[in-house]
Amino acid sequence: MSMESRPYLLQALSPLHAGTGQSVGVIDLPIARLRATNIPYVPGSSIKGVLREARRERIPNPEWQALFGPQRFRSGPEGDEPGKDDHAGALVVGDARLLAMPVRSFHGTFALVTSPLLLELARRDLAGVPGVPGRLARKEGAPFAYVSTMKNVTVSEVRKRIFLEDLDLAVHVEPLVDAWAQVFTRALPETGAFMSERFVVVDDETMSFLMETATQVDTRVRIDHGTGTVATGQLWSEESLPAESLLLGVMGAAPSFFKDAPLSATQVLSRALQGRSVLQLGGKATVGRGRCVLATWAEAPQERRR
Repeated sequence: MSMESRPYLLQALSPLHAGTGQSVGVIDLPIARLRATNIPYVPGSSIKGVLREARRERIPNPEWQALFGPQRFRSGPEGDEPGKDDHAGALVVGDARLLAMPVRSFHGTFALVTSPLLLELARRDLAGVPGVPGRLARKEGAPFAYVSTMKNVTVSEVRKRIFLEDLDLAVHVEPLVDAWAQVFTRALPETGAFMSERFVVVDDETMSFLMETATQVDTRVRIDHGTGTVATGQLWSEESLPAESLLLGVMGAAPSFFKDAPLSATQVLSRALQGRSVLQLGGKATVGRGRCVLATWAEAPQERRR
């Protein structure tokens, strides 16, 4: 069976809370993170569920079922069991992993910050997309920041340094930084200049620190209507990825398993992605969280044969 894959990019237009529902730390509702690397991510199951509803009215029902699977199991004598027309959905949605996040900057308001590790993981997922730059060299010693030019809006031209949150970092010019920014600009052309001006690559240790300390944490309460004060035990904190964060993932597809809609793997991906879409992802949607742009690259998807 031939499989095809295509990378996709998420841009958070509002704070994004894809949580775990539990906490062992000081934040009551933390965001989901990968176990080994602590990198924030949005589960592919969440994205697929949102896509399923977003595409329900935009593509014919047989094709919709081919992409996402049947709406429910048929009822049988032993309870719910597959019927003769039940099948697996042809679309596979991978997790969206953090690629870059906005961090407050003393110059230029904020920087869009990533690291060599995050870019190396992205380079693996972007296999098949033309123009992906090579590997960034890692500098030994003190923490550092790479920028495409000293004219970058986040760089202090007097001291030739960059100030992110409470970090003071030495700046080095690296042409590959702009090359990376241009890759993401092709998927999100409307934010091209904005992205290129603010794109900064810091060392992996600094990025690990920022992934812990530069997320958005909001304190929320529930008011007791009888007293007009905070209800007992109803004070909690929620963590979110800040607006303008970028996340990268991969979608895969097989030819349709549904006989009424014989789609190829390429057709499955095209109907699922449909150019750029605005989706509501994660939790806390009623307080404005999770408004995101889902975009991809115009190039043909990579085909992987098994």
